[in-house]
Amino acid sequence: MRPTSAQPDLDYADLPRLIGLMAGDEKHDRAAASTLDVLWVLHDRVLRVSPATAAADDRDRFLLSKGHGPMAYYAVLTARGFLDPAVLPGYGTFGSALGHHPDATLLPGVEIASGSLGHGLPIGVGVTLGLRARGQLAARVFVLVGDGELDEGSNHEAIAVAGRRGLDRLNVVVVDNSSSAYGWPGGAQARFAAEGWSATRADGRDHQALAAAFTEPHPGRPHVVVAESAAGS
Repeated sequence: MRPTSAQPDLDYADLPRLIGLMAGDEKHDRAAASTLDVLWVLHDRVLRVSPATAAADDRDRFLLSKGHGPMAYYAVLTARGFLDPAVLPGYGTFGSALGHHPDATLLPGVEIASGSLGHGLPIGVGVTLGLRARGQLAARVFVLVGDGELDEGSNHEAIAVAGRRGLDRLNVVVVDNSSSAYGWPGGAQARFAAEGWSATRADGRDHQALAAAFTEPHPGRPHVVVAESAAGS
């Protein structure tokens, strides 16, 4: 089942109501809340993808690496017309397409099945390289990660490879809520910059600042935006 919706687009103000239709995952309420504004700005102002172009070769790809607590993601997909609001109350129940981690084989607009943290950024590097090899130079790749999952070693390898290969179609958003167990000298932004990335920070709740940061020119280099969120959220 791929639950799509032909309804007109909803707006940011509708997101709390849509999230309220989903229950049973209170453990990850904060994880959902910390990504809500970033997800909305990306899907509303930045990504070149819609329900009509979800299979187009030249579409932008969005990869949710921080896949736990996907209620905000499902709400945004619903508001943008990918999902029917009628499926939201079934979230997390047996037989529902809306699992506790998004499944790319079941949901339109979802590019990867995110489960264990730390895999989204390496996948994003691979997708970007694949698009380059196929000559799809207009397509961009956006990956949303949490600061905690950057403790995984696979991310450090991906950061280094992307910088050295000059993957300027790769964009990463780090939702930084100070949940990393180890951290990095100078913060996450400095870690990426040291590997040759274009790197900037923005208030994770400020839509104008996020949109400007996401669209900042970065020729010849991958780009990272560290979106600051409240600690523990």
